[in-house]
Amino acid sequence: MSGNSHSTGRLDGKIALVTGGASGIGRATVERFLREGAKVAITDIEQDKGEKLASKLADEGFEVFYQSLDVVNPDEWQKVVDAVVARWGRLDILVNSAGIGRAKGLLDMSYDFWRQTIAINLDGTFLGTQAAVSSMKDTGGGAIVNISSVLGFVGLPNISAYAASKGGVRLFTKAAAIECAEKGYNVRVNSVHPGYIETPMVMRRFDKIVESEREAEETRLKQSHPLGRLGKPEEIASMILYLASDEAAFVTGAEFVADGGYLAR
Repeated sequence: MSGNSHSTGRLDGKIALVTGGASGIGRATVERFLREGAKVAITDIEQDKGEKLASKLADEGFEVFYQSLDVVNPDEWQKVVDAVVARWGRLDILVNSAGIGRAKGLLDMSYDFWRQTIAINLDGTFLGTQAAVSSMKDTGGGAIVNISSVLGFVGLPNISAYAASKGGVRLFTKAAAIECAEKGYNVRVNSVHPGYIETPMVMRRFDKIVESEREAEETRLKQSHPLGRLGKPEEIASMILYLASDEAAFVTGAEFVADGGYLAR
């Protein structure tokens, strides 16, 4: 298992569900949660990858299972949450990590492109939060961590759909957190805003660049972060772990940035 193998048991006895859990930040989070004592349901639209990961982790002795989930399908969300509760009795933690990131100029963007980006990144977060809160409020509460982006704070050319979706996640998180608190649900809701991280979604941006220009583009992207490098999925998983744990019991409606200084300029 990748990353730091040391466990402090920070999630002992917790039941977690991670979307987009077969790769990138989602996978790093799944692995970190398991090491910290949680039982984890992995969901991802990539069934083969998700099943292989769950099988590998189960063989290592962890309590884990995979279930396919299209995050824009309300019925599938209900089935997944029901499956977690049927298996382990409740749901304590939801990490909404599934998402897509694509670039398209404002005048070149089709409405379908816009809608798909908003649907997966924002609608999927809403549906997951709604399904999780509905369950958590009756079983003692829980913690929800929504993965946004530094581009939920600032814009760049050609990513208006992505920025809109991630900005929406940022403010949806705050509104949901306040509502859960005021209604006494005992559910905390926070957002994490990574900079550019070494994940398949980010690294795919280089696939369309000719080899002679690739190194320069990678250097430019790294230098946009004052620390001079891209982040690692495990570094984001560490922040998610804090927010999911009881250490963050007084933290809700907050935004946590892990961006190598990207937004500090």
